[in-house]
Amino acid sequence: MATQLRSEGNKPRIDCSEEEWKARQELAACYRIFDHMGWCEGIYNHITLRVPGERDAFLINPFGLMWDEVTASNLIKIDPDGNKLSDSPYPVNLAGFTQHATFHQALHWAHAIVHTHTPDTMAVCCSKEGLTPTNFYSCFFEGLVGYHDFEGITVRKEEGERLVRNLGNRQVLMLRNHGPVLMGKTLYEMFFLYYMFQRACEVQVKTYSIGEPVMVPPEVIEIHQRDRDEMLVDEFGKLDFEAWTRRIDKIDTSWRE
Repeated sequence: MATQLRSEGNKPRIDCSEEEWKARQELAACYRIFDHMGWCEGIYNHITLRVPGERDAFLINPFGLMWDEVTASNLIKIDPDGNKLSDSPYPVNLAGFTQHATFHQALHWAHAIVHTHTPDTMAVCCSKEGLTPTNFYSCFFEGLVGYHDFEGITVRKEEGERLVRNLGNRQVLMLRNHGPVLMGKTLYEMFFLYYMFQRACEVQVKTYSIGEPVMVPPEVIEIHQRDRDEMLVDEFGKLDFEAWTRRIDKIDTSWRE
C-alpha cells in the first residue's frame, strides 16, 4: 500500500495547526530523501518551506543536525529575519537563510526553496559555460536558468536585490563558483525540478570528462520543451515525491515524529 503523508494516527507532537503539521512532515520527508540520495552537506545547506496560510513564516532545519536527523517536530519555524517563532533548543543558521529569505519575500509564489553543494551541481556552476543543452535532462532547463556571479558567502542582505534580478522570471539560479538555488510553487515541484537538475549536472560532468559533447539543436530543444509542458499536470512532482517517501519509510519512519 502506498504511504500517505497524513496526520491520522500520528498526531502533532507540537502545538500547531493540521496544515502546518502536514507541511512539517512533508518537509522532514524531503530532507530524508535528499540525505538518502547523497544531496546533503553535513549540517549545512537548507530546504525551506513557507508555512501554509502564513505569508511570513517558514520552516527550516535545525542548525547542528544532520539531514537524516530532521523530523517534523524539530524543524524550526522562523520569520523572514530568521527569528524563531516557536520553541526550539536548536539554533538557526542565519547566514544560510539569507538568500532563502530574499527569494521567499520577493517572490510570492516561491513556497519551497533548496540550496545545495553537491559536487556535480557545483562543478557546473564553476564552469564558464554553465549548464549546456547536451543531455535529456539539461534540455528541460535551456533558457530557464539564471546566473549570479560569486560575491563570497551569501550573508549580506544588500546582495539580495542582485540575486532576485539575476533570477528574473526563472526558477533556477546558478550561483557561479558556488552552487544552485531552485524554488517551486510547491514542495513537490521543487523536489522534482531538483531531481532533474541534479541528473542534468551529473550527466554533463560525465560527458565532458570523456570527450566533446553533442549539442542538441535549438529546434529540437523547442520540441522537447513543448512536449514537457504538455506532460505537466496539477501537483507536478507529487507522484515522484510520494514514491521516494515510500522508499525512505522502508528505512526509517522517525521523520514523521
